[in-house]
Amino acid sequence: MIVESRDCGNTLVLKRSVMKKIEFYLAIFLIGITVVACSASGIERETSDNPPSHEIWDMLTKKHVRANGMVDYKGFLNDKAKLQQYLDLLSNNAPDKTKWSREEQLAYWINAYNAFTIKLIIDNYPLESIQDLHPTFKIPGVNTVWHKKFFKIGGEEASLDQIEHDILRKEFEEPRIHFAINCASFSCPPLRNEAFVADKLEKQLEEMAIQFINDNQRNQISANEAEVSKIFSWFTKDFTKKGSLREYLNKYSKVKLKEGADIDYMDYDWSLNDVKP
Repeated sequence: MIVESRDCGNTLVLKRSVMKKIEFYLAIFLIGITVVACSASGIERETSDNPPSHEIWDMLTKKHVRANGMVDYKGFLNDKAKLQQYLDLLSNNAPDKTKWSREEQLAYWINAYNAFTIKLIIDNYPLESIQDLHPTFKIPGVNTVWHKKFFKIGGEEASLDQIEHDILRKEFEEPRIHFAINCASFSCPPLRNEAFVADKLEKQLEEMAIQFINDNQRNQISANEAEVSKIFSWFTKDFTKKGSLREYLNKYSKVKLKEGADIDYMDYDWSLNDVKP
């Protein structure tokens, strides 16, 4: 009996070891595919001389996004054709960096991220969380729902991850984008119920930063300590290029953190930001 018990234990250890090796090599394989695909695509994005109108998105968000940022996904489903009309506008009118202003480009990419996220959700609605849409073999940072290429921009296949990390974070170095893009989850900064537009962009980004940082459901700040969103942990480098995280929070927080105050991070609630009946 003792021998059999040891054999079973060794078998379990062996199985776990084999599974870990499979997962490791699968990760390497997927990374390799991603690198090859990126380098071999060679597709040059078609651009437009003029930015598209964001009026349709403005109308849809005013209609289906509550003041608190919760989203009526059933309402978006009823307006699916109108949403697709806007998404087609985005797809067929990619930014031209030489002809569009910085504000026009930034507003475009923020709206694109939010609008295509809505499409992703309503195409799979109902669901409990955007994380339900991860692939079977999810590998953080490599193969997740955000890496899924389910739309095109200027004829080039694109993903939400590309918009966020390769374009918004890399090209603009604007930390307030983290308060403007919405990942369809409760702990995300609330979805704004209007479109971002170039001529109001600075005001809109400032309002989103103030709103989010002073939202007690997502950040709890007192003079001596703070428990803030994990967004500030995940993207610390974005917020600390010109000073400490405490200094950045104090730019927008009504309650100012004292020097040396403890900063910790809240658990992230990935439940869908759906309007409840």
